[in-house]
Amino acid sequence: MMVSVETLNGLERRIQVSVPATRVRQQVDARLLKVSRTARIKGFRPGKAPIHVVRKHYGPQVRDEVVSDLIRETFAEALRQEKLQPAGGPRIEPQKTDQLDDLRYTATFEVYPQFELKSAAAMRLTRPVAAVADADLDVMIESLRKQRPDWSEVTRGCQDADRITLDFEGRIGGEGFDGGKSENLAIVLGAGRLLPDFEQGVRGAAAGENREFDLRFPDEYQARNLAGKSAKFQATIRKVEEPKLPEVDAGFCEAFGVTEGGISALRTEVRENMERELAQAVHARLKSQVMEQLLAANPIAVPNALVEAEIRDMQMEMLRRMGTRDAQRLPPRESFAQAARRRVALGLILNEVIRQAGIQPDSSRIQARLDEIVA
Repeated sequence: MMVSVETLNGLERRIQVSVPATRVRQQVDARLLKVSRTARIKGFRPGKAPIHVVRKHYGPQVRDEVVSDLIRETFAEALRQEKLQPAGGPRIEPQKTDQLDDLRYTATFEVYPQFELKSAAAMRLTRPVAAVADADLDVMIESLRKQRPDWSEVTRGCQDADRITLDFEGRIGGEGFDGGKSENLAIVLGAGRLLPDFEQGVRGAAAGENREFDLRFPDEYQARNLAGKSAKFQATIRKVEEPKLPEVDAGFCEAFGVTEGGISALRTEVRENMERELAQAVHARLKSQVMEQLLAANPIAVPNALVEAEIRDMQMEMLRRMGTRDAQRLPPRESFAQAARRRVALGLILNEVIRQAGIQPDSSRIQARLDEIVA
């Protein structure tokens, strides 16, 4: 087998492979012999047709199968021979030859970058220092109160922090659209669940009041069929309720799973949670610094095939977060390109860090991390 390698742009490589005709014929003959043992051909008993008859009936099909298998086999052999690591599937292009049994093809693909990892000795990290103070704890308890308000109906116009129940219908060019209509929808005004222009359109309305307003969807709106379009909405306010924060008492503590120890036990548990989140935030800051410095110290080319695969993963993850599988709502790839390229580069660099340092999974640390997540 003859193999030649050509370097194209960046990480792209093209190899040309020539497989000896004898190897092709041997495999075709071997497969035809196997087929002949069970072949059903008119005029002959099953498995009794002469090999030249079998070749006439099945030769082209068998040769196509053999060529397909040989391309897979020889491509893998060529990669080992030339010590190449493809970063994605190859683009195979068969080449014309003068002889029927000759097999020649080119395979174009990207390879993983080869680079020398820079030493981390020069890295300088800044560890944030912070503590959970009593004042921070008071702020968190107040936040917990706001999470569980009691609602009382009012007759005044709605304002931020009120919960309103409403019906609405939107039209674009006089026509309705998916997601443009709802009944008995309850939202907290100012919480950002709806677009700011929509909230502004109903702000100040009292129960029983109708509102009509125009709204332009943002250019980057997640539903691409609505992005940048203008719609006219009609809304009817059914109910307006204002929040009343609960007292911090035994009942309040029980609402958060603290059944013994009262307020003191609740504050202890909240403090432990805050300290755990603080430790995670400090770790995240340090990790971010490490990642940024690794990237800065090791500028590498990344295979486009890996970047495109990462973009697709990020698009699908966004769809999952949106709670849909509708491909029509797939966010544009351009908005993920830079982040995807960064992720791929970091992945390649960290793989090299792991390889050079001989890092192995530590089961006790894995279990400790799982316990932390569960907590």
